[in-house]
Amino acid sequence: MSAAELDRVVGLLVRQVGHWQQPRWSAPAAGGNVARGDLVHKLVQELANRAADAAGEPRRDVPRLGSDLVLPDQLRVVAADLVAAGAPEPVLAEAAAAVAATRAAL
Repeated sequence: MSAAELDRVVGLLVRQVGHWQQPRWSAPAAGGNVARGDLVHKLVQELANRAADAAGEPRRDVPRLGSDLVLPDQLRVVAADLVAAGAPEPVLAEAAAAVAATRAAL
């Protein structure tokens, strides 16, 4: 069930931000001290770290590409990697909660 929930909340976040242009990504997230793009990239890195841990591989930095417009795709990829790595249900549930919290902060 947690893999389905992770997929659901990732889909919600992607639909929320997928049409954004760069100025909207650069605007501050709720709280006002972090750009929205930085917040989503931090989430992408967190999910990538969880996927590496679940696969028993070393953690690697997710590159910050030249445009924040690719962040929704990066998020989809690392979420799929987390599921494919066979992460246990509690890890998937924590990841889904992190995605939901990020979505709320945007």
